[in-house]
Amino acid sequence: MKKGLLFIVSGPAGGGKGTVVKKLIEKHSNVKLSISMTTREPRSIETPNVDYYFVSMEDFKEKIEKGEMLEYAEYNGNYYGTPKAKVIECLENGNDVILEIEVEGAMQIKEAFPEAIAIMLTPPNKDVLEARLRGRGTETEENIL
Repeated sequence: MKKGLLFIVSGPAGGGKGTVVKKLIEKHSNVKLSISMTTREPRSIETPNVDYYFVSMEDFKEKIEKGEMLEYAEYNGNYYGTPKAKVIECLENGNDVILEIEVEGAMQIKEAFPEAIAIMLTPPNKDVLEARLRGRGTETEENIL
């Protein structure tokens, strides 16, 4: 069986990653989205184990120590990362996998998996980025500026 391809879609919050990834998954049944893990609290519009795996800081750090994370980073006092097992399983089963992650994590993945295909998305300019972030209603003023 042919091993799947690993894609990294990265860029700033509000850069369009989610929109692009959603369209790819809708059009290609063999493409799977990796669910990221985080220590932050779920937002009201998020479903645990669908949008993110929400875990405690202690659990996340334990997974790091056990080598169970493909990549991880700390952002605004919370950890975000990609659990290893499901990604490897999908790839070995011939599925392509998309990691929708921030830039620091993307660099870690490229180092560990040089064959991964990295795609960087950015908004056209700072004003568009700010408008997108404000329009979401999920970001604090501190994170927007």
